[in-house]
Amino acid sequence: MSTARAVAAVCAVFALGACGTSTAGGDTETTAIPEAASAQPSPTTTLPAGSLEFGSEHRFPSGLVVRVSSPSVFEPSENAYPRSERAAAFSISLLNEGEEPYRLSGFSVEARIDGEEIEQVNDSTRGYNGITEPDRDISVGESTEMTVAFALESTPRQLELTLHPDATKPTKAVFVGLA
Repeated sequence: MSTARAVAAVCAVFALGACGTSTAGGDTETTAIPEAASAQPSPTTTLPAGSLEFGSEHRFPSGLVVRVSSPSVFEPSENAYPRSERAAAFSISLLNEGEEPYRLSGFSVEARIDGEEIEQVNDSTRGYNGITEPDRDISVGESTEMTVAFALESTPRQLELTLHPDATKPTKAVFVGLA
């Protein structure tokens, strides 16, 4: 009977620990709300401290909630700039649960592989145009979605996608995964 209680206590500790807060990028304490299936790191993926896996959700202190999809790897069209053999596209959802409208012009996305920034791909043929309405406000309770793409090398590597809700502040969320 005491062994069963000990096992139950250990399981409860692990369950409570999984519901805690995360410090994305090491700058601001926030709560990460992962999707059930994709938020757990795969055995071959090691997430850097403070980062989130693609497919998970992150809430900034301002109330802005972001979700980054898993990468969709594709071959860019002939019209894409810059030219690359492959690229990864990400759907980014923004939901304003704050107390005032959120201006998209403050939002930025950058991607890195091995610490080096990689270029964003504009491929209008495939619908990858980045942030298309930067002067738009997202009203309280409103959401919007955008798709961004980044040039990749020929072999899959770990990619870091960093989202900044305000270019004038260090607050950020870092999403990591294989692309």
